[in-house]
Amino acid sequence: MNKSFEEQMQQLENIVEELEKGELSLEDSVLKFEEGIKIAKQCNKILEETEKKITILINKNGEIKEEDFNEAEQ
Repeated sequence: MNKSFEEQMQQLENIVEELEKGELSLEDSVLKFEEGIKIAKQCNKILEETEKKITILINKNGEIKEEDFNEAEQ
């Protein structure tokens, strides 16, 4: 089962907290770091896919026009 974006972000925050404590062995720290990188990449992929889905409605001459997020941003 895929975890939600929010669940993955929480897991990533937990990993950061563990690493910041400095109580893990070097080997465990590296494993946690690798896990964090994997989660960060998954979150980035979710954000990229979501960005592609976002549309912005623009009112032009009384008409509503739908544009892709990236096009409207420029």
